[in-house]
Amino acid sequence: MDLRDDCFWMGGRFAYSLVEVSDDLSRLDDGNFWALTISFEGRVRLARFAQNYAANFPVQAIQWQALATSWKSSLDQSAYCEYVANIRESIAAGWVYQVNACRTLSADFHGDQIASLFAKLLAENPAPYASYLAIPEVQIASASPELFLRRNGDQLVTSPIKGTQKLSEAGFGNKDRSENVMIVDLMRNDLGQICRPGTVDVAELLRSEDHPGLRHLVSDVVGSLKKDLTWSQILKALLPAGSISGAPKSSALKVISEHEPVARGPYCGILGWVQGDKCELSVAIRTFWNAKDGQLRFGTGAGITWGSDPLAEWEETQLKARKLISIAGGNI
Repeated sequence: MDLRDDCFWMGGRFAYSLVEVSDDLSRLDDGNFWALTISFEGRVRLARFAQNYAANFPVQAIQWQALATSWKSSLDQSAYCEYVANIRESIAAGWVYQVNACRTLSADFHGDQIASLFAKLLAENPAPYASYLAIPEVQIASASPELFLRRNGDQLVTSPIKGTQKLSEAGFGNKDRSENVMIVDLMRNDLGQICRPGTVDVAELLRSEDHPGLRHLVSDVVGSLKKDLTWSQILKALLPAGSISGAPKSSALKVISEHEPVARGPYCGILGWVQGDKCELSVAIRTFWNAKDGQLRFGTGAGITWGSDPLAEWEETQLKARKLISIAGGNI
């Protein structure tokens, strides 16, 4: 099959033969299989495919031609460190407690698809929520390690990541642990809007997970959905994800909009599938996207608290980007 055609793959499920694309969240209630991407800013793209079945991703990694260009950052080191310092000032003023500060890398790209890049990611940087979506306006290749939402009937699970270190480091510090607990509390509040009273719980707190080149601190928050809620009600209550926005969410979003010079787009949005009363949706981090404008993009960021050191946070964004960029090619 020619993967220049529109398709979707996630977790061994492959869908193809695009029937329609919609921005209407109410369509998710029709029981069909829908792939979806919702940008950090809330732009909805739903894709319904005629066929879906269990399959390996049907493209070879060897087909990817590594980039030989330099990646440009929407914020250079100086500007990013100033951004972190401004967040710390907002925290000191009591305006916000935590903000996820991001920047976008872009490189010249004149290919017509990134399916082979996704195959290379699967081979060299396997991730539990890796997914690929190609629709007429955008292609997304994600190596996300983070679960935004899994639904099975009325049972919901979200697994925010907060805390990142090299595999060679021993133990997470107080900054990472307190940041994770802060976002867990935010996700408990978000789930509380759509779950039955008394059912929201922290199933596991501060679990350490190893991924290629990185170790993450992860927690699981669960709840039982109220009856008769639509997919639109569910998603609007939870978006954007707390782990890539901040706390309180409204204040963090205002800080982000004032300091990040370009829209995040698919990065830090959600990516995955919905079918009936089931779903698996990732937080679209560790994600490349091709909007067919001559640029390949990749996002990276770090969670900022009062205890953050600006230069250390810059280095964390570099750490998160370095392995994935080395797979795509080019220099950062």
